[in-house]
Amino acid sequence: MKKPVKKVLYGEDGWKYYWSEGDIHIQSGVIREKDLKNSRVKTHLGKEFICLPANFIDQTERIERGPAVIRHKDIGIILANIPLDAKTKILDAGAGCGLLAAFLARASKNVISYEINEKHLEIAKRNMQLLGVKYKLKKKDIYQGIDEKNLDVITLDLAEPWQVLSHTQKSLKSGGTLVAFLPHISQVEKLVTHAKEKFIVAKVCEVIERDWIIDPPKIRPNHQGLMHTAFLVFLRKI
Repeated sequence: MKKPVKKVLYGEDGWKYYWSEGDIHIQSGVIREKDLKNSRVKTHLGKEFICLPANFIDQTERIERGPAVIRHKDIGIILANIPLDAKTKILDAGAGCGLLAAFLARASKNVISYEINEKHLEIAKRNMQLLGVKYKLKKKDIYQGIDEKNLDVITLDLAEPWQVLSHTQKSLKSGGTLVAFLPHISQVEKLVTHAKEKFIVAKVCEVIERDWIIDPPKIRPNHQGLMHTAFLVFLRKI
């Protein structure tokens, strides 16, 4: 299992490095472990870096991949559009590497995540430990049903979420939120069409992210951005 990140180093050239243990060997030289207690460090070649303690977001940048990873920009919109506190009962299906469940579990003590793929399940378990969060991870196929009842939120990262609408309708509270993460607009159309009688379509969106370069007098948007990753569909049970 990967070791937790302890420090993050920022260089003037925009490079960022993560440190867990030992000396750091990079193109700009070597930074000794004993020097990393300082907020400013230099390589043996004289290149200076800012050294800061790592936080949760830094840890998420270093998780073990495997299945496709949901992006922070999409996670942010999901968190902002669901009821979320310590008592919120959440089912996350299609755990993948466990990143969305980890963010949900930072707020709620009642997160359950389904994953049918054994390899992905093991990756999610290791990432849960790395990130220092706790949620219930179950090997289960949501297409075969949902064990839990009276849920506030269900999040789905599935190829055919319309196939589980009857299960989600039985397990969600009245007014409960169903969120689907869908790469293709044809999937969105099919889900919304199937959901009409039992759910209200609260929101359908995608998130486009583009950073800006702030280096006076050069102030402009970056030429590249993080464009389409998926559509997010928010439904509420009638």
